[in-house]
Amino acid sequence: MKYLYVVFLFIGLVSCKNNTTDTSVSTETEVVKQKQSALIEAFKYNPQDEPIISVHRGGKGLKDYPENCLETLQYINDSIPAIFEIDVAQTRDNVLVLMHDNTLERTTTGTDRLNTYTYQELLAFNLVDDFGHETTYKIPTLKEVLLWAKQNHVILTLDKKRTVSFDALIALVKQLDAEDVSIIITYDLKQAIEAYQLAPDLLLSVSARNQKELDWLLHSKIPTQNMLAFTGTRLSPNQFYKTVHSYGIKTILGTLGNLDNQAKAKGEVPYTIWRDKGIDVFATDRPFDVAKALHIKK
Repeated sequence: MKYLYVVFLFIGLVSCKNNTTDTSVSTETEVVKQKQSALIEAFKYNPQDEPIISVHRGGKGLKDYPENCLETLQYINDSIPAIFEIDVAQTRDNVLVLMHDNTLERTTTGTDRLNTYTYQELLAFNLVDDFGHETTYKIPTLKEVLLWAKQNHVILTLDKKRTVSFDALIALVKQLDAEDVSIIITYDLKQAIEAYQLAPDLLLSVSARNQKELDWLLHSKIPTQNMLAFTGTRLSPNQFYKTVHSYGIKTILGTLGNLDNQAKAKGEVPYTIWRDKGIDVFATDRPFDVAKALHIKK
């Protein structure tokens, strides 16, 4: 059975048990038990696990399928096992939606900054693919994507834009009981600590591009079990990946951009080399090519 299917099965079993973590959030009047995300256990490093594909921006460079689009997630998910990195922005009326840019011109038929519109006003625009072709697809809300992910057992990594607070992002995840399909992306130690304090029950993608950043994380109060280590968009020495693994933490390499281009120029062979170096998750703009190179199938 493929690794992601094992993860999904595990998530289902854990969710049904309604377990709580040993971590609690104390107030002056009460102690509130937190239900631990099934991903914390499922994503512990195991050398026997198969590599995982993380689809950058929910899918890029696909004809007729725009980035950060629910229909694109559905299309890719029907073809290969993968998790999806999606970008989260906020409208003028505080609706969380999927959008990478601050402005609408590149990926929609609209103009101006996204946060000048209410969500209902955004529905007047259509999404555009990376080749400039207009589709009939609309900007999706994060709520509908989280509900889709729960229904289809799809894991999302949530990359909030600057206009979005961790508080608002995590509140929606909890409101929808979507902890078991949500990984929160952080970019530095300050963000990681903030996200952990708000949600000690969630798995976090943390920045560990070198030994110094890893040491900062290890000396924080964030348990290593809550960490998924983003090691950057450049390759690190093999020993660094071994060190990360020694703490039970999986590694993510951002092959998007230069490394994806290198692999394409070399007949996809580098993906297997990087896997053997110690890469557990490939964050890529070329999910179908990575799946083929690493023999990852539904």
